[in-house]
Amino acid sequence: MAWMMDEYSKLVGKFSPGVITGKPLIVGGSKGRKTATARGGFFVLREALKVRGEKFEDMKAAIQGFGNAGSHAAIYLYEAGVKVVAVSDSKGGIFREDGLPIPDVVKHKKETGSVIDFPGARNITNEELLELNVDILVPAALEDVITGENAPRVKARYILELANGPTTPEADEILSSKGVMILPDILANAGGVTVSYFEWVQNLMNYYWEEDEVDQKLDRKMSNAFREVYETSKEFNIDMRRSAYVVALRRITEAMKVRGWI
Repeated sequence: MAWMMDEYSKLVGKFSPGVITGKPLIVGGSKGRKTATARGGFFVLREALKVRGEKFEDMKAAIQGFGNAGSHAAIYLYEAGVKVVAVSDSKGGIFREDGLPIPDVVKHKKETGSVIDFPGARNITNEELLELNVDILVPAALEDVITGENAPRVKARYILELANGPTTPEADEILSSKGVMILPDILANAGGVTVSYFEWVQNLMNYYWEEDEVDQKLDRKMSNAFREVYETSKEFNIDMRRSAYVVALRRITEAMKVRGWI
């Protein structure tokens, strides 16, 4: 990102950090960008628990994917008091009924290249992880992992989509009929692009925020987004994914109207 920004700056003859985001801090990046996707998803999940009168401390979670988004999500849930009983990466997963010590799992992953074979945990497959008896399931790796075939066996009551498109339309219907609250990708993993927007804003101002200020602004954006989607879902008696589309289309049509297009 720094290289592309620099090449563009050469072409236009001036330093232009706002042309691209995800840059290193030293050349105009934003603090909080690396953790933003997981942090934003955490804020959305927190708001979902609030409207249902539930607490993190009473929850068990499983996380598929232990890259940037998945590992940071595991840390945030662990710190909030959630019992994270399973995590996985491309090589497989691990399970421990009484909860995994996530900081130690992060260290193990860095040292060995995978979460598998973590001391005191049982190795499981990625497929098994999706069907564990947990409250919160976080697909944070691949698309189309929750399907019409395995959705009937998914036991989680909340699905926080940090991956893009992890749930198929067939699975959506099955899970919604079971009362599962799916926090859809276009809402739940929007923290990353939101902080990219913050990075652009800071580049335009040539004034940079501390990480706690980025975090506060992200919290406000994600919490407001959740509330708008949730209230719309209640208004039309639809699931959260359809509601997110309704919110988006409303904004588009309103902008078209005020421009005089329709």
